[in-house]
Amino acid sequence: MGSLSSDAAPTAVMTQTPLQIVEVEHVDWQAVRDAANPSSIRSNMRSTVECMEALLDKADGPGLLFDKDRTDPADKVIQVSDLDTGSPLWIIGDLHGDLLALEAALAAMRDLPLQPNGGQSRIVFLGDLFDDEGFGLEVLLRVFELIVDAPDRVCLIAGNHDEALSYDGVRFASSVTPSDFADFLNANLAHEWIERAGKVAVRLFARAPRALFFPDGLLIVHGGFPLADLHARLAETGDWNDPKCLSDFVWTRAHPKARKKLPNRFSRGSQFGYEDFAAFCVLSTSLGRPVTRMVRGHDHVEERYAAYPAYWAHPVLTTVALSRRLSRESFGPYERVPTMAQFVEGTLPRVYRLHIPADMIRETYPELTPGNPESETIQEPHR
Repeated sequence: MGSLSSDAAPTAVMTQTPLQIVEVEHVDWQAVRDAANPSSIRSNMRSTVECMEALLDKADGPGLLFDKDRTDPADKVIQVSDLDTGSPLWIIGDLHGDLLALEAALAAMRDLPLQPNGGQSRIVFLGDLFDDEGFGLEVLLRVFELIVDAPDRVCLIAGNHDEALSYDGVRFASSVTPSDFADFLNANLAHEWIERAGKVAVRLFARAPRALFFPDGLLIVHGGFPLADLHARLAETGDWNDPKCLSDFVWTRAHPKARKKLPNRFSRGSQFGYEDFAAFCVLSTSLGRPVTRMVRGHDHVEERYAAYPAYWAHPVLTTVALSRRLSRESFGPYERVPTMAQFVEGTLPRVYRLHIPADMIRETYPELTPGNPESETIQEPHR
């Protein structure tokens, strides 16, 4: 792909690798920075939250992308019956409050001349919209805005941080660490619209899908798939919505080299290996849902994308949209290159690396070293 003529449009250069990778460098970055404006997003909070509440209150559901393929309203493991390839389908992994990366992704979608038929973009978010500091409320509200604008063009898969958020009628809580977004909501219970935004998030993620099975063999999840100890029961019952299966779709992690990993039901940190995934592909195919490959988020790989060679028989792509090193990430540069992916029928999605200027990342997420120059954290934005 060659350079585009407009200075405000991205320059995309395809690298010659088995995994298709596009380097997106020349975007109107100042426009992206201007769009990543927390005050502007918050100024529309009341309208956005009211519209989301109305969508969730609809008798037939909010009508999000792929909702029509649910076997019933409670189905969270959706077998997509038909996929419109006339419009680009984008996949955005973990954001964790990264408003800058989200706006960069949206700008690239608008500007890249990838769809000669002029089809409107559709987006699948892989979950984990908040926690880890950043702008969790603003990212949540921005995703709400996208849903309100066109519900049938947005699918939101629940990540572990999203699923962990709860509300008991009085306070918010989270069963995962870090859980700073629940803390933020509790600190703002007196703010009606922040509290209502949190309650909308809990409602939305409670019904959100945990997995999408595409007709061409692509599995889309946040984490992974039902592990080996669930296969016999799944083969017998065909119950994809079994709570243990739902949990594995959200919580399991990919080991880059292992053949197999023993399921660990004492924690939610189970890993899988390449033979584990191959076995699941066989099982899923026998149950009428052929799987040949997978795209996921969950693991915050340093390059913000990974396709491990060990999984060559059944490829797995990890993609996350994080432009900064999180406080809990110990190594690597502070500024990162967030990624998103575009669905390509019959193969792994195409990866887009969004080269946000380093000074813009540091301006948005200042790196602090209080008291200890080797201890780096991200400044919590002013609330």
